[in-house]
Amino acid sequence: MDEKTNDLKKTGKMRGIFGSLFPQKYDFEAMLVEQAESTFAGMEIFLQWINEDALTPPDELIRIGSEVDLIRYKLEARLIEAFSTPYNRQDIYTFSRNIDYILNYAVETAREMHAFGVSPDEPIREMSLSLLYGTRHVVEGTQYLGVDKGRVEDSIRKGRRHVHAIEDTYIACMADLFRTDDPMNAMKKREIYYHLRDGGKALRITLYIMHKVVVGLA
Repeated sequence: MDEKTNDLKKTGKMRGIFGSLFPQKYDFEAMLVEQAESTFAGMEIFLQWINEDALTPPDELIRIGSEVDLIRYKLEARLIEAFSTPYNRQDIYTFSRNIDYILNYAVETAREMHAFGVSPDEPIREMSLSLLYGTRHVVEGTQYLGVDKGRVEDSIRKGRRHVHAIEDTYIACMADLFRTDDPMNAMKKREIYYHLRDGGKALRITLYIMHKVVVGLA
């Protein structure tokens, strides 16, 4: 038996002893999966709203956003109470917070589009669809955390493609916007584009934390 193998066995034994003395009180993995799935359901409602012929008040989306916030609040409360966690405590918090940001930005986008009278154009639809697909890969990756490293890494790679797509679409649509001769419309749309880009940034951070967790479990 080489030294590395012996060290790994000792580490595993110590983790087993630690786990038996201080068992996890809460299933944080299940809570993260629940939050990711609920966020994805909210993003589906957002896409349905975007594709309506006439944009109605996004009341259903706002309601779902509030419900998903409650899931995050519950996780944060459990995180404070828990003695042990399956992953780094700060990573769990940051992961949960940024999943929440994805839907929060979608909700704010819908509220502002309705309030400002902004109709969805192709860039808005493209970035919204990329956020939906990216969130779906977050759900897939979260479901396999601690179970199948390869599938988590695959979900991360796929999710990152949608992050890049959002950034590319944002740059292209802003370049077009700066060439228009309607400053008021440009100001309104700039707000919408910016919120969707922020959603992409939250998606990117979520995927980064997921990758950090996978590396920590290697």
